[in-house]
Amino acid sequence: MSDPVPHRTTDGVVRELISYPIKGCAGISHSGAAVTPAGLADDRSFMVVNPDGVFRSQRSDPRLAIILPQISVDGTYLTLYAPDTDPVHLAVELDAARRDVLLFGAHFQGIDQGDAVAGWLSHVLCAPSRLVRVPPEHDRVTDGLTPGTSGYADSCAIHLLSQSSLDLLNERLLGGGAAPLPMSRFRPNIVVDGWAGPHTEDQARRVCVGTVELGYAKPTMRCVVTTVDQHTGVTTGPEPLRTLGAHRRVRDGLAFGVNFAVTRSGEVRVGDEVIVNYWETSPQMVPHVGSLPRRPVSRAWSVTPRDPVQPATPPRLC
Repeated sequence: MSDPVPHRTTDGVVRELISYPIKGCAGISHSGAAVTPAGLADDRSFMVVNPDGVFRSQRSDPRLAIILPQISVDGTYLTLYAPDTDPVHLAVELDAARRDVLLFGAHFQGIDQGDAVAGWLSHVLCAPSRLVRVPPEHDRVTDGLTPGTSGYADSCAIHLLSQSSLDLLNERLLGGGAAPLPMSRFRPNIVVDGWAGPHTEDQARRVCVGTVELGYAKPTMRCVVTTVDQHTGVTTGPEPLRTLGAHRRVRDGLAFGVNFAVTRSGEVRVGDEVIVNYWETSPQMVPHVGSLPRRPVSRAWSVTPRDPVQPATPPRLC
């Protein structure tokens, strides 16, 4: 890989900021957020695990999507909401004994948050579950071109995706007879608008936004979570993976969006300029029969649609 090319551009702006306090559960939109070395404040700082400590994910438990967490500003109180269920409130436990947890086969520690929330989650998910929090001494090191840290995220601290990339995907989905998808399907932390070219984020290597600096780590690989309707917790079918497979296939899978490490903490707000200081050519996409040529992208879907309700796979019942 060649050295990054210095070239300052300022045409991008922050359109959305979203954190996900509980891994796999619904996100919270912010007008502004503190950014720590591990990402947006409280992002993926909690995780649902099975009785053996293995993390639960929308890959196998899509009903996680219907659980909405709300966390106090100081991070000491958490409330969970779900349809047709009374909310559960808890004081965040930081002093309890640690327990072993597994995330993609890697061993970490978690602080169990007690029986009340465990019972509530088990009821909503129809499977025995417990909630753990990242301990203060968590020292995970994330990989990629720029190393960093994160809580219980799949990978790096920040997942960034541009509106123009989603616009191109939705154009292709419509061209294939499928419904367009909202940004929520891809669960980014930072959504950038103003970049005219789709997948501009693939080439950004050093980014300043607000008082935060980000270093490129690696592409974001896509899985079946993108097929889950984030409003209903229902798996809807093969898209967008089928279309991404035709146009965004790389050596390690299907790339859509990028992961960044936080190289300088600070604050970011919606409307902040996204300043790219260094660029590099995007990873070479594997040629695929039927790939469409690059062309201007319609902005018809620049207003994010809601997740269409397409219950191809019914939610699991207790």
